[in-house]
Amino acid sequence: MALRKSSFVPEDLEKPRTRSVLESTENCFDPENHHPPWLQGRPERLCIGAQHPELNGVATPSPDACSQHFCHFTPKCFLTVHRGANGTSVRSTPSHFGEDGWHEGTTKTTIRVENEVEAQREANNYRFGFRKWKGNVTERPIEDRSDIVKELYTDLSLVRPREGSAITVGNIAYVFLFGWWISLFYILICPLMFLTILGAPYGKLCLKMALYLLWPFRKAIEKVSDADKPNMKPTNCERISSQKDDDLVGDGDCAPLLVSSPILTEIPVPLLPQKRTSDYWCRVSTYVWLLLGYPVLVVVHFLACVLSWLPVFSIPVAKMNFRILTTVLLMAPEEVHIKKQEMQNLLCEIRVTLYCCQAFNMYYYKYTIQGINIFALNLLPLVFMTLVLGYTDHDHIYLNSETMFAIAITSIIPLSYYIGMGIASISAQSNFAVGAVVNATFGSITEITFYITALLRGHHAGTKCYEEIVKAALTGTLLGCILFIPGICMTIGGIKHSEQRFNSRSAGVSSALLFISVGGVFAPTLFSKTFGNLVCESCSNIPGNASVPFTCKDCHYDMSQADPHLVLTHIEPLVYTISVLLPASYLIGLIFTLKTHSHIYDIHISEGHPHGQYVQETASSHKPTGEVVNGCLQPTGVCINASINGTTHGAAGCLSSASHAVVHWSRWKALAVLIVATALMACCADLCTENIEPILSHSSISQYFIGVTVLAMVPELPEIVNGIQFALQNNISLSLEVGSCIAVQVTMIQIPLLILFNAFYDVGFILVFSDIHLWASIFSVILVNYIFMDGKCDYFQGTALVVVYLILLALYFFAPSPRSC
Repeated sequence: MALRKSSFVPEDLEKPRTRSVLESTENCFDPENHHPPWLQGRPERLCIGAQHPELNGVATPSPDACSQHFCHFTPKCFLTVHRGANGTSVRSTPSHFGEDGWHEGTTKTTIRVENEVEAQREANNYRFGFRKWKGNVTERPIEDRSDIVKELYTDLSLVRPREGSAITVGNIAYVFLFGWWISLFYILICPLMFLTILGAPYGKLCLKMALYLLWPFRKAIEKVSDADKPNMKPTNCERISSQKDDDLVGDGDCAPLLVSSPILTEIPVPLLPQKRTSDYWCRVSTYVWLLLGYPVLVVVHFLACVLSWLPVFSIPVAKMNFRILTTVLLMAPEEVHIKKQEMQNLLCEIRVTLYCCQAFNMYYYKYTIQGINIFALNLLPLVFMTLVLGYTDHDHIYLNSETMFAIAITSIIPLSYYIGMGIASISAQSNFAVGAVVNATFGSITEITFYITALLRGHHAGTKCYEEIVKAALTGTLLGCILFIPGICMTIGGIKHSEQRFNSRSAGVSSALLFISVGGVFAPTLFSKTFGNLVCESCSNIPGNASVPFTCKDCHYDMSQADPHLVLTHIEPLVYTISVLLPASYLIGLIFTLKTHSHIYDIHISEGHPHGQYVQETASSHKPTGEVVNGCLQPTGVCINASINGTTHGAAGCLSSASHAVVHWSRWKALAVLIVATALMACCADLCTENIEPILSHSSISQYFIGVTVLAMVPELPEIVNGIQFALQNNISLSLEVGSCIAVQVTMIQIPLLILFNAFYDVGFILVFSDIHLWASIFSVILVNYIFMDGKCDYFQGTALVVVYLILLALYFFAPSPRSC
């Protein structure tokens, strides 16, 4: 028998300390447990949370030495434990961390961040001209995540108490999609192993696994050697028996562990049985199994892993197949024990070899690997497949042009995500100047790459059709960002939150810039209507009747047949003047919102939690009273935008935990990702423009509609998702800024860049839009400015914007194709 030392206190100190523990914990036990364990006649528990560094110095008994006395118990708060005669105590602080860190229900929105880097990222979200990014750029401790997210990262080796039936729609779908054919392979391998005589034990194993894989839910796979041992998960919670013992304590109360002046007492603890060595790798049957049965099952389970991993929501099936392949099938057959796990008698978490309770989990859209969302990660192989097929299959033997265009345009989605994450990572780890430069250069790289590629291909082909497609894509991006993105965010956010408020003054700045940009972009179009030539395709009148006027069809203003002197002396100077004024207006907007009037956003940072938090105040209720540099978390009431005011505070005031933040991508890694993603984006854009020609030539759908929808909105899907996530967190201000930021960049950065490119390499790009683009854009800007006036929104206003956007799409769908196409 081994001896373990424990600490107890004399009887005269025992009662007040026990009472103090009971009184201090009555109000902080888990609300789901209506009766705390110590009030039910069970042994008392003194729990030390692993996430609380204040109690790191307290020694807890070894799990190996007393595994029978351990159970799982996650504390919701600290106990107030008095130490010694001086009466010092560690006061409890309840944890209020939600999954995404938003605290609602008060007049001010508290945004919680874990470190300085995350504070800088959130600060950049509120800066004009910076891309809005929802995801974290640093690793988040799993202890701070919600139970739903923790469930996503389990390795299917823990059995937790769970309510509900195992018969669900997802589990039934598993039987028809995966279970029957995986079990069939095991049934086919079973007689083969029996025929080898030596592999008969593996034949029995195949039979058991076939039955298990047909319906694996609520069944646990354990090692027989571990089945008889206590396999409860060791945690930092110890049971102290309350049985009366005259040698330990005078009365029946149980002594807490955290006390002073300990009295050493020896408690006998039984020794754990010695671990037996296995002769698994010395058997002939093992190698028979590895040669005949295991290779076939490797292919089967690998195929199941791939097929279940790609849809994302069925990742639990992929995890189960991977664990069977790498663990269960490499165990000795006599050690594999399958049993049905009863939930009624399960009080604590237990660890087994494999346990799966559900085949589908709808929350896996939150799953990330190294900070990369699972959807972007799963779409990455599509990018390389697109490049290989696109540049090798020129004759379209394997895929036709329409299919090749579809996968090429889809490949732009993950690349746009990687570019956005790279921009957010660099901006969060750099100062404001570097972040502004990175956002200005790479923020529009996705669209610019596609537009320039299309203009070059149209110039080489000698057709104006690609130029019209580019103009339609520019207009479609503008309409989608000022109508669809705010509308869908208002609708979804308004369904969850009855009414949402936003900063009407900051939205007014974006609206004013939209008015300026739309007026500048469409000024050459208005100029062409005034001084251009009116061209009609066909005119006719009644012969012999001079009093009847001509009847003309399809009349339009055409600048291509205008006087060359008029074009050179009036139109081109106008376009170049606009290309200078629009970026200048954008720069003035940056100075206004980030330097001279940064208080209109009125975002404040507060400290008061070990992981940091900052608060978003409304402009009417608070004025900036402090400053923050590079997103450093300062005391409550510090303005997050004050770093633009030329402050030079050091980083010493930041949280000490900020220096320990582990970023997913360093600056150099993020820069490398940006460069590689940009190069891949150029290749995918080239394949899009190469394979879109048959669609433009033979499709019955208007080319206007293709440019306004597919080419304009597909690259913006990551931004749409970010905006919806902000709206669900009741942060509609950032949702509206997502669309406004892109719309302003389209008109004030992307179009001037195209004009600059055309000046150095003439591809025939003229800044004259069709009438349908002109009136749709002007009407949309006026409508969204009216919506943004009162600083409040709901799902009705969002629905109105979406309906108007759909009406405009219907207008483009039934419109005739451009004449040049």
